[in-house]
Amino acid sequence: MNKKLPKESYTEMNELVLPNDTNTFGNLMGGRLLYWMDICSAMAAQKHSNSPVVTVSVDNVSFKRSIKLGEVVTIQAKVTRAFNSSMEVRMEIFAQNLPKGTRVKTNEAYYTFVAIDEQTKPRKVAELLPETEEEIRLFDEALQRRELRLILGGKMKIKDATSLKQLINSAASY
Repeated sequence: MNKKLPKESYTEMNELVLPNDTNTFGNLMGGRLLYWMDICSAMAAQKHSNSPVVTVSVDNVSFKRSIKLGEVVTIQAKVTRAFNSSMEVRMEIFAQNLPKGTRVKTNEAYYTFVAIDEQTKPRKVAELLPETEEEIRLFDEALQRRELRLILGGKMKIKDATSLKQLINSAASY
């Protein structure tokens, strides 16, 4: 199977926050942002896998700053690691006030997708080859995030999470 670079999955999506997207305080509703994030990250996963994908997990999403009515939301996504049939996608979200010329990072999140075939069964995906220092760091850390997801989802026992245990042991030695 072919190997792919993270930049090949890069996807950027822009949305203008309109009145229908906001709550009574004029802020973008969190559910609408999660919806847009799911679309953008799914496109990145599909670029990597060249197949349809389904969302299997959404990591913790913290809202660092509210996004206001009239701002432009930019979502940047790319695959950080590919496993057998699953892919981790990292997103960074920015709010831009065009009249003021400001741009602020508001969120960061990881979604996980599984590539599926015509019978909706998981299918193998290409290996990911990180190039930059940041891509290599995200790739290496992805195994720990995956083990944590599997533990929280009841699909892995803590004793089997070798990469996560190494992280905890190294942190405990400080």
